Amino acid sequence: MNSGVLIDSFADFARSKNIDRPTMIKILEDVFRTMIRKKFGTDDNFDVIINAESGDLEMWRTREIVDDDSEDIWDYDKIPLAEARRIQADFEVGEQVAEEVKLEDFGRRVVQTARQTLIQKIKDLEKELLYQKYKDQVGDLVNAEVYQLVKNEVILVDSENNELSLPKGEQIPKDRYRKGEGVKAVIHRVDMLNGSPKIILSRTSPVFLERLFETEIPEIYDGLISIRKIVREPGERAKVAVESYDDRIDPVGACVGMKGSRIHSIVRELGNENIDVINYTENLELLISRALSPAKISSMQIDRDAKRVSVFLKPDQVSLAIGKGGQNIKLASRLVDLEIDVFRDTEGQEDDEDVDLSEFTDEIDEWIIEELRRVGLDTAKSVLALNKEELLRRTDLEEETVDYILDILRQEFE
Repeated sequence: MNSGVLIDSFADFARSKNIDRPTMIKILEDVFRTMIRKKFGTDDNFDVIINAESGDLEMWRTREIVDDDSEDIWDYDKIPLAEARRIQADFEVGEQVAEEVKLEDFGRRVVQTARQTLIQKIKDLEKELLYQKYKDQVGDLVNAEVYQLVKNEVILVDSENNELSLPKGEQIPKDRYRKGEGVKAVIHRVDMLNGSPKIILSRTSPVFLERLFETEIPEIYDGLISIRKIVREPGERAKVAVESYDDRIDPVGACVGMKGSRIHSIVRELGNENIDVINYTENLELLISRALSPAKISSMQIDRDAKRVSVFLKPDQVSLAIGKGGQNIKLASRLVDLEIDVFRDTEGQEDDEDVDLSEFTDEIDEWIIEELRRVGLDTAKSVLALNKEELLRRTDLEEETVDYILDILRQEFE
């Protein structure tokens, strides 16, 4: 293989991978200099000249002429006079000899190895460029096409045919994918596995919801409205705290749009995830009240040191505050960064339909009832409004104990 064919084939391959010309020249020079070092021990006195456009390659070895009896004749940059005169008859001691080295002088095996090395270097460079490109785009919204469905992930391809991964844990539970369909997601992170970049996407990240808001709501994109915090139970419910920098703009109204026109497309993209948009405020009490919407709070007591807040509500508001499966109170707690305990404000009211936990002392130990009251659960219905996972998270009770409690309380209403 002559130099022209080798360089042409490499240049075509490099261009197909979008490698720029200076980088391509540097890779070629590095590989040829490696060949020179293997054959001659050093490349210090060699010049490598490459024209990637024409496929021309020139390698010149420069040495100083010394007397045949000189002690320096074995130095890499010296050449005996007799050997120099075989190149050109009128050379004299002290002159410089520039001798061209041909690619063919290295042998066929070395040239083939060089070709494989060039291709491998381009592939490694391509992986590094891909890693750097997507590493700089973490948090950006992307549109990709479903390429393959595998057990624990969906493989997608972007517009440049790069493979992206959407793992099971980053998918909204209600999502269903078909080969060839378009998918929106954010670039969650980029991992390097065995020298190859793995681009991880996410649809469950709060950042994904934030990017959707930026796409659908011009005031957020333009910076007139700021998203202060997002908390999500992907596919189920989300709370978004927004703030306006212009007193003339209602941030919640701008995000929801006329008759919900703006928020509707976001909800649809998220598999009908229920989105509560909340007007952010530095007033913590007001923020907690808004976070627990649609429930109406009667009063609250905030313990900033313990990072807890006790809220008191009318009996008919308790289930609204807690929400289905405890979602509303869990998201509200995360939004305000405080553990929220709900208490029934029963002053002047009777609730015949509910039963106070004190009525169950013959079946449930007093210490268990006290533990439930500690987190604001003082009636049967307030406990049943939470699922088992939420009860385990909020209390210090064992799983077996929680199962027993739920079973006893359900029997009461059955």
